[in-house]
Amino acid sequence: MQSHDPRVNRIELPKAGEVEVIHKKEEWETYEVFHQKKRGEQHLHVGIVHAPNPEIALLFAKEQFGRRRITANIWVVRSRDVIASEYEDQDIWETVPEKTYREASDYYVMDRIRKFQQEHGIQDRKELRRKQK
Repeated sequence: MQSHDPRVNRIELPKAGEVEVIHKKEEWETYEVFHQKKRGEQHLHVGIVHAPNPEIALLFAKEQFGRRRITANIWVVRSRDVIASEYEDQDIWETVPEKTYREASDYYVMDRIRKFQQEHGIQDRKELRRKQK
């Protein structure tokens, strides 16, 4: 199949006689599409495409989700291959309810910093700014 679009010619689609005929009752699979905006960033789920095989799913995903936005990479994954936890199993995500030890606000070191500054003759910048105002 020849096309005016070089992207279509690059994927080497089968010639007219080599294409499998899809029966009326046969349905295409769904593929989850993940889009990466810039190299090094995470891939984000952007939607679903229906296609007969992964190669065509990638072509559909490029056309649907890649041409309208900045794109570095696109992934397609069969929807049936995605495994998720059940909502009934939500209790497995519960951990220590209070994690204040992760917050810097719980560490009281300002008194130590001020003591160190006084011992070494260092003036506090915040105090200097307050005096200037």
